[in-house]
Amino acid sequence: MAREHGQPPSLEEFETMAGEAFESIPNVLRRQCGQVPIRIQDFPDDETLADMGLESPYELLGLYHGVGLAGREAHGLAQDVDMVFLYRRPILDFWCETEERLEDLVRHVLIHEIGHHFGFSDEDMEAIEHGAGTD
Repeated sequence: MAREHGQPPSLEEFETMAGEAFESIPNVLRRQCGQVPIRIQDFPDDETLADMGLESPYELLGLYHGVGLAGREAHGLAQDVDMVFLYRRPILDFWCETEERLEDLVRHVLIHEIGHHFGFSDEDMEAIEHGAGTD
């Protein structure tokens, strides 16, 4: 169900929306994700903002945190450091400035962040988002 501009979803509702978005991405991508957790927070923490050189917490919609598959294979690192963050308030702010459906925006950010996990290019992520070469 599409959400109209109005009452913003709570963190719990946003988490449900992210889960539904995850279920809607192509199986080929979902299967490879394994157990990478998706965390919903209102904003990135101060350390993340400083590390990325951002002045405003509204500049970041999502973040892949961890070691991508290419880096893990090269260095033999464990999977438990991987996590995807979606930042509710910046996403909602962006949503209010666009005509996009909130569900579509959440899916877009999620695909983009998961794409970092696999080292995909922006073109690869766009193809996944639009269903080209999936399943």
